[in-house]
Amino acid sequence: MKNDFLLFHKPFISEDEVNEIVDTVRSGWISMGPKTIRFENNFSEYIGVSKSVAVSSWTAAGHLTLEAFGIKPEDEVIVPTMTFPATAEIVCYFGAKPVIVDVDEDTLNISLEAVEKAITPKTKVIIPVHYAGQPCDLDEIHDISRKHGIKVLEDAAHALPADYKGKRIGTISDVTCFSFYATKTLSTGEGGMICTNDEEIAERCKIMRLHGINRDAWKRYTESGSWYYEVVAPGYKYNFTDLQASLGLPQLKKVDTMWDSRKKIAARYTQALKDLDSIQLHTIKPDRDSSWHLFPIRLHLDRLTKNRAQLINELREKNVGVGVHFMPVHQHLYYSETFNISDDDYPVASAVFPRLMSLPIYPGMTDENVDRVIDVIIDTLNKFKK
Repeated sequence: MKNDFLLFHKPFISEDEVNEIVDTVRSGWISMGPKTIRFENNFSEYIGVSKSVAVSSWTAAGHLTLEAFGIKPEDEVIVPTMTFPATAEIVCYFGAKPVIVDVDEDTLNISLEAVEKAITPKTKVIIPVHYAGQPCDLDEIHDISRKHGIKVLEDAAHALPADYKGKRIGTISDVTCFSFYATKTLSTGEGGMICTNDEEIAERCKIMRLHGINRDAWKRYTESGSWYYEVVAPGYKYNFTDLQASLGLPQLKKVDTMWDSRKKIAARYTQALKDLDSIQLHTIKPDRDSSWHLFPIRLHLDRLTKNRAQLINELREKNVGVGVHFMPVHQHLYYSETFNISDDDYPVASAVFPRLMSLPIYPGMTDENVDRVIDVIIDTLNKFKK
């Protein structure tokens, strides 16, 4: 990697995280312990939800939630095609069917029309994905869910923090699952969080995240702990650790500051690029606040002499990293073959995907970094304009 290469993403880590990790290592308690519990409590307070359950990944969070919902092999779960495959993958863990649907053309969030058409007597859950950090149309989704007696699990991997009509994402649906992967808006390297106001769901997830043990087994080697425990269900090894919490605790304190940084970068990108006729900027609805986890643009390929792959290579040659989010789930081999689906079933996502590109947007980018991205994007697009 060239020394002046601008990475697509870089975690915003300071001495606060380093000091917290050192403190954890010196304490001798590096697996799940008191810092994990403190992180859960602090996260609940920040979001404004009664229960938060820390786990090893978003995938673990989603899996545990569906288990708590009681998903069975004959059930169906509706998921959008514009997401990372984990959203559909967790449904397959139960032998259930992920019913993959198209997205809204403006926001790339789940299509309400497609959801309505996909519902059958077997439908048990809808998983709306807040693409790039912009909340989905949750009022309408909840109207549908209430009408049909369906649970809603929000995939908020991109949406910390984000607001929908004045309500914080994480407080609205039956369950909301967040991701703390390395590229996310709060990073613990790997990790996830289950947020709910349903105490029974939270307790079930707590039990199942650590082998189905019926008590706080992590305490068993402490002075106040007990050696005795029982397994009440065949659970999973999905627990969080205090090493991860050592990153999460200081990250949570600055999550709003990091959000402000991304908002400012997004505003500068928007102002500088809004008049380019070779791209289309992402639509943000006025009644919600995006986390700006991603800044996606859509190329007007009919106005350019290069395709997306060629443009990405050109940008890399100019030392600017960009991303692509996401290859639609229905295009992945397993899902297309297993469920006999094709691009014809997903006209919006199939048309948009070859045009999508995400620009760097993260705290730690300097004004000079942002200006550099803007200049390189404009120069490159103008160079290959028809």
